[in-house]
Amino acid sequence: MKGVRDWVFSQVLSKSLASPSSLSGGNNFYAEEHRIQNENFNEQDHSASSAIPSDSSNSSNGDQSNHHSSSLQLVSDTEVDHYQDNTNGRRKDTLAKVEDLQVKFFRLLQRLGQTQENLLVAKVLYRMHLATLIRTKESDLKRVNHSSSRARAVASEQEAIGVPQLDFSCRILVLGKTGVGKSATINSIFGQEKTTTGAFQPATNCIQEVVGNVNGINITFIDTPGFLPSSTNNMKRNKRIMLAIKRFIRKSPPDIVLYFERLDFINAGYVDFPLLKLVTEVFGSAIWFNTIIVMTHSSSAIPEGPDGYTINYESYISHCTNIIQQHIHQAVFDSRLENPVLLVENHSQCPKNIMGEKILPNGLVWRSQLLFFCVCTKVLGDVNILLKFQNSVDLGPTSSTRIPSMPHLLSSLLRHHPISNLSGIDDEIEEILLSDNEEEEYDQLPPIRVLTKSQFEMLSEPLQKDYLDEMDYRETLFLKKHLKEDYRKRKEKLLLTEQKFLNSDNPDDQQAPPEPVLLPDMAVPASFDSDCQSHRYRCVVSDDQWLLRPVLDPQGWDHDVGFDGINLETTTEIKKNVNASVVGQMNKNKQDFSIQSECAAAYVDPRAPTYSVGVDVQSTGKDFICTVRSNTKLKNIKHNIADCGVSLTSFAKKYYVGAKLEDTVFVGKRLKFVLNAGRMEGAGQMAYGGSFEANLLGEDYPVRNDNVSLTMTVLSFNKEMVLSGNLQSEFRLSRSSRASVSANLNSRKMGQICIKISTSEHLQFASFAIFSILKFLSRRKATRNVVKEGMD
Repeated sequence: MKGVRDWVFSQVLSKSLASPSSLSGGNNFYAEEHRIQNENFNEQDHSASSAIPSDSSNSSNGDQSNHHSSSLQLVSDTEVDHYQDNTNGRRKDTLAKVEDLQVKFFRLLQRLGQTQENLLVAKVLYRMHLATLIRTKESDLKRVNHSSSRARAVASEQEAIGVPQLDFSCRILVLGKTGVGKSATINSIFGQEKTTTGAFQPATNCIQEVVGNVNGINITFIDTPGFLPSSTNNMKRNKRIMLAIKRFIRKSPPDIVLYFERLDFINAGYVDFPLLKLVTEVFGSAIWFNTIIVMTHSSSAIPEGPDGYTINYESYISHCTNIIQQHIHQAVFDSRLENPVLLVENHSQCPKNIMGEKILPNGLVWRSQLLFFCVCTKVLGDVNILLKFQNSVDLGPTSSTRIPSMPHLLSSLLRHHPISNLSGIDDEIEEILLSDNEEEEYDQLPPIRVLTKSQFEMLSEPLQKDYLDEMDYRETLFLKKHLKEDYRKRKEKLLLTEQKFLNSDNPDDQQAPPEPVLLPDMAVPASFDSDCQSHRYRCVVSDDQWLLRPVLDPQGWDHDVGFDGINLETTTEIKKNVNASVVGQMNKNKQDFSIQSECAAAYVDPRAPTYSVGVDVQSTGKDFICTVRSNTKLKNIKHNIADCGVSLTSFAKKYYVGAKLEDTVFVGKRLKFVLNAGRMEGAGQMAYGGSFEANLLGEDYPVRNDNVSLTMTVLSFNKEMVLSGNLQSEFRLSRSSRASVSANLNSRKMGQICIKISTSEHLQFASFAIFSILKFLSRRKATRNVVKEGMD
């Protein structure tokens, strides 16, 4: 069970403060701290909370001290008389009403046997004092600072003489399944039989109010019919009961909600989520902020653990509390909620102390503890009402209040977006291939004899090297020849299709669709299954336009028979020189839904500017980032391409506008320089920057993807400028080895170097991993020695 200290400090640190509100009025049950602006201050409001610590097992002994509450101050009779004069004979102001409430609270503490050094008492007084300070004028600060001491003295005097009569009432709504002990608990609190109870059948058939007085507290219980266990038929009946309860409490809403559950029914198979979800849907998720979980049958036998020994009582209570709290978190979709938990035992054979009060196995008196929690909740709720704090916080999934990163939006704007091409022909690669004469050179090569392995081993090392170099050279020329032929066939096919379309008398006539083609199998992660699971992800391409493939999750469950996502790719020609493409992926599981898509359309004319427009959509939680972009490319000079573009991004009802300029210069066939600059503005923020890139391709590109790229970037955001450099290179070390180098460094003295080497022959490269592991272990050992010396 969660301790009082843990709960209190978590509530103070999170500033989650609750207040009672109407269940049916559409307001929340709680109020968070709000900001107010007055003439002299611009501070944050802190609402007094009516939420109560989530455990009663550690807060009723009264022996916990409050380290940051001042000791009792001596109050003179003059101050007491002055206090009574301020609260009688004239209409009380708000501060006087809060002081009256403090007096009532101290009188109730004495009647319930709770000491003022109790940690929960100290926290309630602290929040009352904090809320009063926020609403108090500067002239009344001295009065507020001494109000607690005066209230203690006045409460002691009034309790001694019994005048005036204590006027304090509390309305409590009781919810829970049938047979959990709701009516029995009400009878135990009043000490007499106020309602009918039944051990084998439901005893409460209608909503009724049970009124009584306990220790001077006027308590009204709203006893309700019990819910049935979760099932399709029972859920309809349960919903009718909840709607009737909601109508009943509309005129007079409760101050506190007690949700009952049997402790001996909570186990690993506890499945009450549908019922908790229904409660949330009918009453609203904010009901849980004023709800105390009451576990009856708390003296039942504790089950044995996995080792055959009886579990510790406190550990068992904590385990059951976590189970039901997790179900509530799932019902409200919010893990920040922490409900207090109280233990109850109504059995007639329950042990009692010398005062005749029923006690739990841990020695606590549950009746006074429950009353104490209700009093604290009611007092803090009344403070919120008196000081008129607003209710504006909603439970549920945390709404994304983040704004997109301006540098990220700017980098996305400056990023190169390729134009869809139905023929699949890259202009840059085509120009490189057509300018080379390797095809004729390959045809003019003399024939070569292919050696077998035994013949190759008979050669000397220099001859072996010359033979391999010759074979590698011939392979490169052969691949270039076939790649060039492939590009020519594609281009001829495209021209032929256009010519047939123009010469055809009936343009609606279409050729027969191509035969379906089976795509290669995916690389499925290792599985414990006896057979390979790749057949579950096989895909067939039925035409040239649409490509649909399932998305494989490498971190998914073993024996998974399906997939949670779909990938879509399509490219089509709308009109002549007008192409459109859609690339997207959608993932859906039981809780989350995500989508990423890029849609683009372009007008491509070799003799005129190229125009393109695109729409990008990406999900972030429950929101979507939507970007509309447009680009224009000008190629007036053979070796120069100018590009300009604009974009509009929408996210969380905010808009961001950006613009960019880019210029590309080609020097020869393999050297390219790209210079761009852009600016992004929106939501009161602005970022601008640019980059310069030099890219050098290898001699055998595109057959061998050797290249070196150097990029220099400058970014200015929030009056801060960052310079960065990035070097990327990929090259071939030998016939069976490749290497890639990536390095970056910025003006903040942050950088990274990454070197990757892949080979199929030289296994000694794996020794670098052993060196890295040994170096890590030595550093870890040195760190431990330093820590140990510091402790000594």
